[in-house]
Amino acid sequence: MKSQQQFSLQKHNSFAITATTPVIYYPKTIQELKSLTTVTKGIFYILGEGSNTLFVEDITPVIINPDFLGINISETNDYYEVSAACSENWHDLVCFCIKKGINGLENLALIPGSVGAAPVQNIGAYGVEIADFIESVTWFDFGKNKSVQLTRQECQFEYRNSIFKQNLKNKGIITNVTLRFIKKWQAKLSYQGLNRLSENCNALDIMNAVIELRNSKLPDPKIIPNAGSFFKNPEVCSDQFNLLKDRFPELPFYPQKNGNVKLAAGWLIEKANLKGYQMNGAAVHNKQALVLTNIESAKGEDIKNLAIYVQKTIFDNFGISLQPEVRMIAEQGEVFLKEIH
Repeated sequence: MKSQQQFSLQKHNSFAITATTPVIYYPKTIQELKSLTTVTKGIFYILGEGSNTLFVEDITPVIINPDFLGINISETNDYYEVSAACSENWHDLVCFCIKKGINGLENLALIPGSVGAAPVQNIGAYGVEIADFIESVTWFDFGKNKSVQLTRQECQFEYRNSIFKQNLKNKGIITNVTLRFIKKWQAKLSYQGLNRLSENCNALDIMNAVIELRNSKLPDPKIIPNAGSFFKNPEVCSDQFNLLKDRFPELPFYPQKNGNVKLAAGWLIEKANLKGYQMNGAAVHNKQALVLTNIESAKGEDIKNLAIYVQKTIFDNFGISLQPEVRMIAEQGEVFLKEIH
């Protein structure tokens, strides 16, 4: 199996943070994963394309960077099934499906990262989540040293969450994702920016609109290093929402099936006058307040400290505790921002 020692990860994370791993492994077969038994008993981190990772120290854990590739399609009279290996690029898969006339993923276009990382985070945008389409996930279990199949229900998907971030965290790796798409496709145009499209539009029209919207709001990581949305959109109970709505009538909100109300984290950050705020080379983006950026060779610790400052400011202003989407990795593994109450 290919591996490298004392490997710089600066080009392997979208924040362009300077960090070094003692060794990085590139398994491309199940047999090579089986050979990593000793590694997976220690401290390690599974790295895809690095688009949702912030290295907060100069040294990282041992890195496993899978290199599984391949896409297969099958179909019945009613649906298509697309099976994609974990190292395929997510946006490339979206484009591949649309080109083949397999519709459904168009709202999730241009989300950075790999296919294998998508279920972990249960990626979502413009009213759609990957959980809506997952039929099964192939999971290599480090403890059992073999592959198992997990159904959609077994993945325990929630908003930006799954079993892979909870009970199965660091216990294995997703090697393949199987998605099912019904052939009787319906466009999903309820979100702002897409509701201007005609009801008769096709999936390519929607994908192009999503790409245009994302490019207009989010900085290109190749130009301004960032990891997209840094914080999750918070959910609050109806009582807290009503109090906030009285104070801020213009507050955007999204009622949830559980009775809670989801708020726009970017709006809260902008309302707190943090748009464009800078600290030690890190900044809140001046066009999209939900994005934290590395503007002057900031260290990972600098971006983490900016996130803490944003978190505290939002709590002081609104009584809401923001939680990161981005995973923060230190030498001894993942670290978390302290939740403010």
